[in-house]
Amino acid sequence: MADSPRCGARTRKGTACQSPAVAGRRRCRMHGGTNPGAPIGNQNAFKHGRYSAETIAVRKMLRAMRQQLRESGL
Repeated sequence: MADSPRCGARTRKGTACQSPAVAGRRRCRMHGGTNPGAPIGNQNAFKHGRYSAETIAVRKMLRAMRQQLRESGL
């Protein structure tokens, strides 16, 4: 146990963490050694389309039409 690799994190005090690292990781259980990290792949890349060029153009056109109707008094 004394020869096991130590956690590489810093404590709030600024000193190195003295806990042993989780097997196969560089951090102890308190500093994220048990967390596998972010999922593989970018699942947040799917967009809803609200800010696509086409949708922005449609909103701009509708806004202009609404303004024209207000100015014409209809």
